[in-house]
Amino acid sequence: MTVTTATIPTTQSPEHRSDWLAGKFRDVVVLTRRNIVHIAREPAQLSDVTVQPVLFTLLFVYVFGSGVAVPGGGKYVNFALAGLLALNLTTSAIGTAVGLSTDLNTGVINRFRSLPMWRSSVLVGRSVADVASATLCVSIVVLTGLAIGWRAGTSPLSVLGGLGVALLFSYALSWGCACLGIMSKSPESAQGIGLVILFPLAIVSNALVPTAGMPAWMRTLADWNPVSAMASSCRQLFGNPNPSAAIHVWPMQHPVMASILWSIGMLMVFAPIATVLYRRRTTE
Repeated sequence: MTVTTATIPTTQSPEHRSDWLAGKFRDVVVLTRRNIVHIAREPAQLSDVTVQPVLFTLLFVYVFGSGVAVPGGGKYVNFALAGLLALNLTTSAIGTAVGLSTDLNTGVINRFRSLPMWRSSVLVGRSVADVASATLCVSIVVLTGLAIGWRAGTSPLSVLGGLGVALLFSYALSWGCACLGIMSKSPESAQGIGLVILFPLAIVSNALVPTAGMPAWMRTLADWNPVSAMASSCRQLFGNPNPSAAIHVWPMQHPVMASILWSIGMLMVFAPIATVLYRRRTTE
């Protein structure tokens, strides 16, 4: 008579679980450091978050500022700074797509696959490094704005809250760009397609001009644009002129909540998609 014994699976102990999480954390730290070191060795990669913010801030303030009247009064620089944050963070997100596409097409990812590491740490490490780049971009826009006359009308804590909302939006958008980078066949195509998508997203908004003068169909798109919600939330938290607050559309009446919901929604959609696309791309 043969007796078969069943093995009852045991749940992972707290010690093993903590070691598993610590291992993932170490992988993310290593990949984040790798991306930052790579940028440090080729500083030109930072031009979109260092030189571009200064140029955009000076050009748009002094060119548009001479011809745009802010509804309700106020200095154009105070109106524009939040929009310049939105513009620079949105367009610089293309770097995520280009960086991932470069890694996928140069064979670096194949080397990572041979290592005992958490596969998704490549994506998470890239997104964390991009948040560091976005923080640098935000700092440069704010410092340039202060140099040419921008001033906040609220407390430092409220201003930090506005910058936090902007960085959350940038982080969420980077996952969408990660999807683009994984699907692109080359860094050049990732950059080209990203520009076609992100530049209109940034421009058809209230970032640089009030939406009241736009055609009705375009005004509707702009008022529901996540970039508009982010720019309006920063204006509200900075205490700067915010003409969109008079528009009776939910995102413009509740811009902070709208921006946070847009960011969470993008994360919930794009992060899982990027993970699936990356696994498929690296198992071919």
